[in-house]
Amino acid sequence: MLDYPFTGFHFLVVFEIFPQVPNDFRFQEVTGLTVDVNMDTYNEGGENRFVHSLPGRTKYADLLLKRGMTLVSGISAWCLDAIENFNYQPTNLLISLLNEDHLPVSSWYVVNAIPVRYDITGLNAEQNQIMIESLTLRYEYYKTLNLSAAFNAVVGAVAGLAGGDSGASISISVP
Repeated sequence: MLDYPFTGFHFLVVFEIFPQVPNDFRFQEVTGLTVDVNMDTYNEGGENRFVHSLPGRTKYADLLLKRGMTLVSGISAWCLDAIENFNYQPTNLLISLLNEDHLPVSSWYVVNAIPVRYDITGLNAEQNQIMIESLTLRYEYYKTLNLSAAFNAVVGAVAGLAGGDSGASISISVP
């Protein structure tokens, strides 16, 4: 069970804004958990064959969330209030990848997100499709919370205790 890669279809998105309804946690797609490291180049003094490339600032991609459009949504109201009334209230959100027991195995804490685009799929009388609402959010950064490492540490410690190793200890650190 622990050796297989995780599937990406079972996840949860939680915003730190209120009010929220149960539909506010349900998204069909999340993309944009991407970070690029800009490389700064410095010429080597006296050596013309190469330049030094050193890591510089990081740049995070926009976060795109897609879901079926519903009548009542605190997230949609927050987004539309920002775009239509220029009332931007940055918020944090937590995206969690869930296992088959609906427990998080890895999470990403997104900091100071604001909506920069709101999109609704086109209307077409010839197709019977669900209306898709897309929210594009710009954020400062995200922090990866790898809960599977903590889980593996606990499983290893329990296995050590079950094997009679009385010196086993549990050490969990979540960044």
